[in-house]
Amino acid sequence: MKKPVLVVMAAGMGSRYGGLKQIDPVGKNGEIIIDYSLFDAMEAGFERVVFIINRRIEADFRSAIGERIAKHMQVDYVFQELTEKLPRGYEPPANRKKPWGTAHAILCCEDVIDGPFAAINADDYYGKHAFRLLYDRLLRAKDGERYDYCMVGFLLDNTLTDNGHVARGICERDEQGRLVNVVERMRVVRTPGGPAYTEDEGKTFVRIPADNLVSMNMWGFTPSIFRELGSAFPGFLAGTVPENPEKAEMYIPMEVGRLLREGKASVDVLPSPDRWYGVTYREDKPGVVKAMADMTEAGLYPEKLF
Repeated sequence: MKKPVLVVMAAGMGSRYGGLKQIDPVGKNGEIIIDYSLFDAMEAGFERVVFIINRRIEADFRSAIGERIAKHMQVDYVFQELTEKLPRGYEPPANRKKPWGTAHAILCCEDVIDGPFAAINADDYYGKHAFRLLYDRLLRAKDGERYDYCMVGFLLDNTLTDNGHVARGICERDEQGRLVNVVERMRVVRTPGGPAYTEDEGKTFVRIPADNLVSMNMWGFTPSIFRELGSAFPGFLAGTVPENPEKAEMYIPMEVGRLLREGKASVDVLPSPDRWYGVTYREDKPGVVKAMADMTEAGLYPEKLF
């Protein structure tokens, strides 16, 4: 059995922050969120990481993150570009600048991964328990009649901000705890009565249980996902992109949902008690800094991670 590999989707980091040098630290010694995820992943057992980046940030990424992590893990790079994995003869829309989404990012790893792997966002804090759950489950991953996938589910209330609305993938599970569907809610907020979403700019709200599990893009796959994404990509380009040529994206939950509907995959949902952290709004940063400091003070992290 091959050891699970960690895949970090970081192609959008430079554009989100205006360059890697502009990423605000959240730790006392300049650590950024990805540092905590990599530390937790190593503790869980991951020994190799594949960073998905774009070529424009390669030099800065290697200098700011990759070279430091390479002293502790095997580091490889994959480049997610607009032209990567395109069918022969296909020309991207004239004004298209961004690549094709998270599912396309995973597809770009096809040539460097031949065993089970975890996929995470670069700018989300997931927590120690979440990485242990995922690593241990991937050690047992084996495709049979259906592809054997998994994902970590977080309690909705542990993923919300007090500073605005967020988009969340609300998970529906069967009695065995397997994923049935992920429903994307684009405007989820805290209300006095608990979490709720709105689809009419706040005129009305629909309650969601605070303990409902949500997807934060922390997935576990076997290499069979590459074949499926490769088969679906041309259809996405032909059928979805023309409706929104500059911004249409192929998302992981969308493709996993399709495989579930077709009966090709089974996805175990691994509930995590960890609190998710991220800087969705500028006002979120002080809370993240305090959380990292508190966890360091409690001994969960050393004063200097790397």
